[in-house]
Amino acid sequence: MSIPKGKLIAIGGAEHKGADQEKDGYFHPNLNFVELGILRRIVQESGGTAAKIEVVTTASTIPYEVGENYLDAFGRIGCTDVGLMHIRNREDAQKQEYIDRIAQCDCVMFSGGNQLRLTTIFGGTRFLKIIHDRYERENFVVAGTSAGAMAMSNTMIYEGNATRAHLKGEVKLTTGLAFMDDVIFDSHFEKRGRFARLAQAVSANPSCIGIGLGEDTGMLITYGNQMEAIGSGLVIIVDGHDIKHSNMADIPEGNPLSIENIKVHFCAKGNGYLVKERSFVELMGTSTTPVMTDIY
Repeated sequence: MSIPKGKLIAIGGAEHKGADQEKDGYFHPNLNFVELGILRRIVQESGGTAAKIEVVTTASTIPYEVGENYLDAFGRIGCTDVGLMHIRNREDAQKQEYIDRIAQCDCVMFSGGNQLRLTTIFGGTRFLKIIHDRYERENFVVAGTSAGAMAMSNTMIYEGNATRAHLKGEVKLTTGLAFMDDVIFDSHFEKRGRFARLAQAVSANPSCIGIGLGEDTGMLITYGNQMEAIGSGLVIIVDGHDIKHSNMADIPEGNPLSIENIKVHFCAKGNGYLVKERSFVELMGTSTTPVMTDIY
């Protein structure tokens, strides 16, 4: 398999968009990250503020509201060429206007929502093939947040209640948009308590590395292998390659799982991980997480 020339940026959701903290009521403890936040990193990797960025709102049930939020956020950074693609069905995905735009942009970003909308609407389309081809052959950026991140892998979680994820069969998997093999992404990871959900997905597919993305946190992935943690929180890596015991194949659905020797790594800003080597890297980026003081 060839090494892709493009970059993936998978975000756990709730990426900070520079909104007024008191006005929107959202408490963001690590405010020193705003100036070098995830959206700014997307712009940087895409070629700067003159880059042509297309935001695909297909996963969302409130696409126009989501789209306006991103127009405002990228505008704050200084971007002047940001488009919105409100693709609602497979018929929309075939429109020549969207195909032409996706062939000409520097970055495509999939918003949050429902990842099944992404796979059922884009699967097998020329629109998705163009993105795949450009990611493989060009310095092209594919970004996604929440559902948009979860759909990036070949194996995708599409359902799973966190409170029942320790029970066999409660985590549902299907095929994603397949920009990356041998990984499974999960989003809103800490805030929604999804460790058991990702652990079950990895236990069922131990050749895959689980990537649990915290909110306002992401992974920048280059060469289809080298991952750098970005943003203000944690990325939790779940590695099932060395599982010694698992009862998953032998118990009926609805029974608790028993698994031995899952490995877990915590990656903060600047840390990294090599997927093929299954190796934690202390300093992948140019800086590590600063010590936070007077947060509360």
